[in-house]
Amino acid sequence: MSGAATSGVDVFELGATHEQVVFCNDSATGLRAIIALHSTALGPGLGGTRFYPYASTDDAIVDVLNLSRGMSYKNALAGLDLGGGKAVIIGDPAELKTEALLRAYGRFVQSLNGRYYTACDVGTFSVDMDHIARECDYVTGRTVAHGGAGDSSVLTAYGTFQGMRAAAEQVWGEPTLAGRTVGIAGVGKVGRHLVRHLIEDGASVVVTDVYAPSVEAIRAEYPQVTAVASTDELVASEIDVYAPCAMGGAISDEVLEVLRATIICGAANNQLAHPGIEKQIAERGILYAPDYCVNSGGVIQVADELEGFSFERAQQRARGIFDTTRQVFELAKADGITSAEAADRLAERRMREVGRLRGIHL
Repeated sequence: MSGAATSGVDVFELGATHEQVVFCNDSATGLRAIIALHSTALGPGLGGTRFYPYASTDDAIVDVLNLSRGMSYKNALAGLDLGGGKAVIIGDPAELKTEALLRAYGRFVQSLNGRYYTACDVGTFSVDMDHIARECDYVTGRTVAHGGAGDSSVLTAYGTFQGMRAAAEQVWGEPTLAGRTVGIAGVGKVGRHLVRHLIEDGASVVVTDVYAPSVEAIRAEYPQVTAVASTDELVASEIDVYAPCAMGGAISDEVLEVLRATIICGAANNQLAHPGIEKQIAERGILYAPDYCVNSGGVIQVADELEGFSFERAQQRARGIFDTTRQVFELAKADGITSAEAADRLAERRMREVGRLRGIHL
């Protein structure tokens, strides 16, 4: 096992606020992974492991740096005593994922001696965490059979729904989506649970997904759900709320040009395609519920596992996403800033004020 190198991306420049970036390579299993620790000011970095066929190592580096920074803000705003970290494994999990590879990866996580706790993300599941945990003490999001929290997408969707309720209250005066049309891009692990919450709340739902069986499964369970062929078609539809629940960068200039929704609130990470677009969203009169604020239910769920998992306790904490989202909107209004800036300010304030205490030696 040895370090890996890259050429086109300056890790020190892009990761100027990061504490540590670790390259993990095990040629025997095909493991090529990157672990990024953004901040441990509030505690060890917690963030999932994404297993994805990146086009290049550069793309993987950019993604892991963005995701780990997002985890610092997400964990801080969620009120957790945890910092921000993330990992990516480069490759197609359908072809590359094996017990040996996951265990090799676990040894690298173990080598960080508790500075980083891993969990599930795109391309990884609770059963994978069980394999990793055979070589590593710093794993959460494990299967229920192993005392874990199981599928964290359950509370990710629940928290996103709570954030959407807060946005609805801000725009329409009532914390409900009843009578509104919500468009969901991506009905995989999280999106399918979000559909259920919205149907139960009385909303109309339109969905799309690049993976046709996911859409078919939703339509089989909820025949009243409408499906469209593409995200382009979805964003141009007559919807009240747009919920990106797939990969990042969903809110681009091109999307904003055609988007008819009044609210953007979804579970995807890093939804804003570039800096400054949050101002364009506000100028269009669209309310943006910051992604890392509303999608923190999953990390709340897996973090609860570190105390000995209680779903009821974790769900109660995730319910607080409604109040946190409302607080973000109130600060934005009071200070005349965007909701994205308000969320950042609240997260940074907590990292600064609580993180300072860690400098007091006990």
